[in-house]
Amino acid sequence: MNNKPIYILGIESSCDETSASITCDDKILSNIIAGQDVHERYGGVVPELASRAHQQQIIPAVAAALEEAKVSKIDLNAIAFTRGPGLIGSLLVGTSFAKAMAMALDIPLIEVNHMQAHVIGNFASRKQELFTPPSFPFLCLTVSGGHTQIIKVDSFLSMEIIGQTMDDAAGEAFDKTAKMLGLPYPGGPEIDKLAQIGNSKAYKFPHPSIPALNFSFSGFKTAILYFLQKEKKADPDFLSKHMADVCASVQQAIIEILLDKVEKAVRLTGIKNVAVAGGVSANSGLRKALLEKQDKNGWTVNIPAFEYCTDNAAMIALYGYHKFKAGVFTTLDITPIARYPF
Repeated sequence: MNNKPIYILGIESSCDETSASITCDDKILSNIIAGQDVHERYGGVVPELASRAHQQQIIPAVAAALEEAKVSKIDLNAIAFTRGPGLIGSLLVGTSFAKAMAMALDIPLIEVNHMQAHVIGNFASRKQELFTPPSFPFLCLTVSGGHTQIIKVDSFLSMEIIGQTMDDAAGEAFDKTAKMLGLPYPGGPEIDKLAQIGNSKAYKFPHPSIPALNFSFSGFKTAILYFLQKEKKADPDFLSKHMADVCASVQQAIIEILLDKVEKAVRLTGIKNVAVAGGVSANSGLRKALLEKQDKNGWTVNIPAFEYCTDNAAMIALYGYHKFKAGVFTTLDITPIARYPF
């Protein structure tokens, strides 16, 4: 029996973070994430600037990941990369680099769906960590700037979306609200920070009535816009006086919308193992609410470490490891897909 360790290089470039990671079997040896401050002045990600930044950062990121892991490129068994979904220019950089390096080293290439990798982020741990991963089957609430999904996860390679947003995502609702409030980009963490000192019951925002396990946040954002227009018309200094309370109330409403659907999914499936993934899983209010649901409803809740909530290559490499073991590889003529089907 061959017990030789399997080393995977993961590359993530779906949006505005250039990330490279090395895994040894199912343990993470390094996870380098290079952000892009250039977007702050524009209040959002500028695709062309993002792709240019990836071109500048990808080689240093991969070199740093190999150095931190104390692994040589000749030790790599395969390269896993994000094929989509994401910004096509950004994806092109990561895909092209992965293909070139795999061809140069004559090792397999593994394509990864970014959203599926977020789910697998719940299994991410450093070599020295004591860690209890989720048990199959489990439900995963995946929430980010572009996606809001409830996923039934039966195994590493068997996942099914059982609920998703019909329009805007929860992360976008956070970011657009922050923009309306005049908060700096990225807005989600700013709302989270202010919410911790605000009164979450100060204002009531509507919960959209959406069928089945699906979500909608477009009407929710419109309701906040009208609320702010009304309050600022009555008092031009409204936001300076009540900013923390508004943030806390908005955050509480989004969390309630999300967890109402998760509770419904638990009832419908009978699965009480619940995980969370995606950038919004870093939100302190959501993490706290999930743990409260665990105590109240008898769930078993898994929440990734902060390092594996936002876009990162560790989740790509880790998912690549499980695909490697299953012999699921791709060819060098692969191209990225901006809207990659789950």
